[in-house]
Amino acid sequence: MSEPITAKLLEELQAVVRDAEALLDATAAQTGEHIASVRARAEETVQQAKAHLADTQDELLQGARDAAAATEGYIKKNPWQTVGLAAGVGLVIGLLLRRRD
Repeated sequence: MSEPITAKLLEELQAVVRDAEALLDATAAQTGEHIASVRARAEETVQQAKAHLADTQDELLQGARDAAAATEGYIKKNPWQTVGLAAGVGLVIGLLLRRRD
């Protein structure tokens, strides 16, 4: 899920940068209709990127909610296994931190 979203987001951000650079180049060299065309293209790209970012944010938030609900359900069904797992992770982290000293 995150690979395609990340790739698409990167493409859209790159398009925004390209359009912004074109706008800067056009503004420095010319006036009139060409600038209006480049600005319109940049505004459209920014609006598309904003919409995609909002959709992506919604997807990520829903994924986080689903993961939290699944984790809560697992903990309620398996409390002792969860305690054992947490203790094991704590032990491993403690051993790794002790080695660093």
